[in-house]
Amino acid sequence: MGLALQILLALVVANFYEWILHRLVLHKLGKSKASPFHFHWTHHRNVRISGGYDPIYDNLLPLSREAIVLLFFFILHTPLFWYYPVAAGTLGLYGLSYFLLHRKAHLDVEWGKRWLPWHYDHHLGKNQDLNWCVLFPMWDYILGTRKKFF
Repeated sequence: MGLALQILLALVVANFYEWILHRLVLHKLGKSKASPFHFHWTHHRNVRISGGYDPIYDNLLPLSREAIVLLFFFILHTPLFWYYPVAAGTLGLYGLSYFLLHRKAHLDVEWGKRWLPWHYDHHLGKNQDLNWCVLFPMWDYILGTRKKFF
């Protein structure tokens, strides 16, 4: 498989992971206070109260559940390095980019509103059960869950 195809497929897959995990795991399963994914609703509460800011990101690398889940997915995909190293590397860079840009969006709200408006819409729009993607809303557009509020 060519390098460009590995990169493209990894980006498509990573963005879909982002969409489906955010929607089904963090929102659907996470709504229950007994769920180990309920921490996501604490994040939403913090962001709604402060207009986009979340103090959990004040530390550069908090040992947060978000960071642990991203690391878990990276480790889960390490066998790909033997067969498709560029795809595996792209998945790893996507996860790192996700963490860093998500963090930036919640520390610098105006930056997030300008560069990740779909994510701003997800948190501060009328319906927090839309706009699942953080880095780019490809699967939100494909699956009809992108809604502009601002």
